[in-house]
Amino acid sequence: MYAVIETGGKQYTVELGTELEVELLDAEPGQEINLDRVLLVVDGDKSAVGQPVVKNAAVSAVVLRRDRGEKTISFKYRPKARRRVKKGHRQELTVLQITDVRLGSKSAAKEAKEAEAAAAAERAKVSKAAARQAAEDAALAEKLKARKAAAAEEEAEAKGKAKAPAKGAKGAAKGAAAEEEGPAEDETPAKTPKGAAKSASKTAPAKEESPTKGDAPAKAVPAKTAPAKGEAPTKAAPAKAAPAKAGPKAAKTDEPGGNAAPAGEASKRPARTKKDE
Repeated sequence: MYAVIETGGKQYTVELGTELEVELLDAEPGQEINLDRVLLVVDGDKSAVGQPVVKNAAVSAVVLRRDRGEKTISFKYRPKARRRVKKGHRQELTVLQITDVRLGSKSAAKEAKEAEAAAAAERAKVSKAAARQAAEDAALAEKLKARKAAAAEEEAEAKGKAKAPAKGAKGAAKGAAAEEEGPAEDETPAKTPKGAAKSASKTAPAKEESPTKGDAPAKAVPAKTAPAKGEAPTKAAPAKAAPAKAGPKAAKTDEPGGNAAPAGEASKRPARTKKDE
């Protein structure tokens, strides 16, 4: 709703909340005044035109302050008469703010208050709905978080249960393998150290050869012993060869009586030749 008013010989288009400067009025700042010269009132599609003013129409305003307009200069002169007149002027003004436009029983201020209350109620409703939606979203987020945590725990438990039988089966297999390997290891003979085997083979006495006919018994050569690793070298005593018991067979003689010569004489007696016969 807006209106056209007249004051100070000028016309102004005003609506609720408009600030305007008018000619000086006899009113103090903060005072509320009524402007009765309303020439036109428009309310939506309806309008009321005054002749010259609209009946049952009024505009209320409050005085904000007094002010002065821009400086204007008035210069007058008369040619060929040496007449020059220069004057300056600043108009005194009153600053008004429109608080209400009325037409009959309708009031712009009342409608504005109702609209403002409705807007405030709507804002409160929207804010409540937003708060409720935020609370629901937070609750839903908590539920989803709890579900995810529960699912993660169940998955971890399932993995742990799956790993436990596998570990048990591996342990059983290892135990069975150890049991199978145990007897086999017991049956294997104990290995002798390489150094001891080598020393035993080197210290073993050489085999005595049996004496042949007419040969003297062979002397046994003492075997050299090599010291085992980590042991001090020791001198091995020479091994004594046992004398051969078997002696050479008695040589046959052509002497009558069949007496066999002793073994020693047979060996010393020269062999018979054809000349001796």
